[in-house]
Amino acid sequence: PRTALIAQVHPSQHRRLRWFLMVYTINMSDKYKAVWVSHSSMGDFIKCPRLYYLHNVYKDPRSGNKVAIISPHMSLGVAVHNVLENLVNFKKEERFSRDLFADYEENWKKVSGKIGGFESDAQEAEFKERGRVMLEKVIENPGPLARLTVDFYKGDFLPNYWLNGEDDNIILCGKVDWIEYLDDGTLRVIDFKTGKHDEKEGSLQFPIYHLLLNNLQKRKVSSAAYWYIDRDTDLTEAQLPSVEESFKMVYEVAKQVRDARAKNLYECPSGSEGCTHCRDYEKIIKGEAEFVGKGEYKQDLYIV
Repeated sequence: PRTALIAQVHPSQHRRLRWFLMVYTINMSDKYKAVWVSHSSMGDFIKCPRLYYLHNVYKDPRSGNKVAIISPHMSLGVAVHNVLENLVNFKKEERFSRDLFADYEENWKKVSGKIGGFESDAQEAEFKERGRVMLEKVIENPGPLARLTVDFYKGDFLPNYWLNGEDDNIILCGKVDWIEYLDDGTLRVIDFKTGKHDEKEGSLQFPIYHLLLNNLQKRKVSSAAYWYIDRDTDLTEAQLPSVEESFKMVYEVAKQVRDARAKNLYECPSGSEGCTHCRDYEKIIKGEAEFVGKGEYKQDLYIV
């Protein structure tokens, strides 16, 4: 509480602390009134504005929570990502002296059963084994995970900044899977992929990461790569647009999201029938999906 914090500070600093807390509160209030955009939310908007609304804006009037559809592929990705991303908290010499399979078991508990979208024990066992195989490949060929990295996160802080100044009311945020510190002092951004398909051309993922790192830390980002850990032991280099190109790509979509929210207009390109992207979320609204529990960020999770 604010009063408790002030009480711990010398009386001579009370006025300065009150001023700081007032400014901080105002700034945070302004930030939370802004339109926050990320790779996942803008990806939803590009697929279908109606999907963006149902996944990122709509709240169930009964619970007051946002809604999300869970699937076995998503749960597999979450469990594996959590194990690998957690390695940033350890020195490179210590990372693979850990029991990653024990870490995997702990993370799997969070997605086990229906809350992970699994329809049967056999289906869950199949996906869980896929994750174990991925980790075995990483342990045998750790690649960048055994080299120097940069910890871009502090506690629960989600990297974010005003995309084009406060007047534009857009905040870009995101989390990078892994950042490799290269011998020349530059950085390589790496994204783990647990699915079988390649990332589509024109993805905003690396442009977003480039902008975040360029604006929130001092080192230059020189390259980017995907790691398709379900099938590859090596990185797949990806094109990294310049900072200027990245801004242009991201800002164009971010403005569309901001304007749609301002107008409260989220139309599906396929009309009232819906499309393959928004149709399953419409089933939640119609009561045709099965509620299975609460997610990590307090969303209501459903199986369709």
